[in-house]
Amino acid sequence: MTQRPDTSPDTSTDTLPTTVREFMTAHTAHDAATAVACTSDDVVVVDQGETFRGRDRVLSFLRSAGSEFEYTTEQIGAHRFDTDHWVVTVRLEGTFPGGVADLDYHFTLQEGLVAELVIANH
Repeated sequence: MTQRPDTSPDTSTDTLPTTVREFMTAHTAHDAATAVACTSDDVVVVDQGETFRGRDRVLSFLRSAGSEFEYTTEQIGAHRFDTDHWVVTVRLEGTFPGGVADLDYHFTLQEGLVAELVIANH
């Protein structure tokens, strides 16, 4: 089933739930411990087809993700699908192959925490 956002695109972090905003701020600052504190114990993160389950595995993933490159991150969009489903679009620019990438971070919240995160090309 295709979900459609119930609001128009908004690049403001003010529109995001606190948990998503705190996760993205910590993730952008390469603060994996603070990002993981925003997740449920049984969180699932999928990035480039690889799945990480549970806080310990997600913490290891976040600590190493992109560490071999230098890059900047800019939020360029945010969409709300419903209370528990959000997509944040970020642009990465750096020393990785291609130099620029737009990624969508698909968040599923449960009881105020990130229960699932799927990171995919925009």
